[in-house]
Amino acid sequence: MPRYWLGIGIALLLTGCQSAHEQMIEHGYPPAYADGYGDGCSSGRQAAGLMVGDFRKNVPRYLAERQYETGWDDGFRQCQSMQANQDLRDYREHYWNERDRDWQHEKDRDTARAYRHN
Repeated sequence: MPRYWLGIGIALLLTGCQSAHEQMIEHGYPPAYADGYGDGCSSGRQAAGLMVGDFRKNVPRYLAERQYETGWDDGFRQCQSMQANQDLRDYREHYWNERDRDWQHEKDRDTARAYRHN
């Protein structure tokens, strides 16, 4: 019986998932734009240093189809920027959390010293 429910749960999850490409088409974007956006986004993430994305650009299509070109350019810029900003947030969070821990440790040590002298 548990396998039955697990199968139903997975099926429900899969039917609720849509790719970004499908979502763009559903929201009225032309397929060529959505194709370009997906390729540009992957390329933008890769350019920002994320090893998950790969550089994809259909150059003949980019040169011939204005919608693909626009989608690629938009996807590249947006995803490169989003990845770069995420990297910066991750760095700041790590750096500032480390500084906060050091400060708290120093404060606790100084408080302990102050109480020992009394």
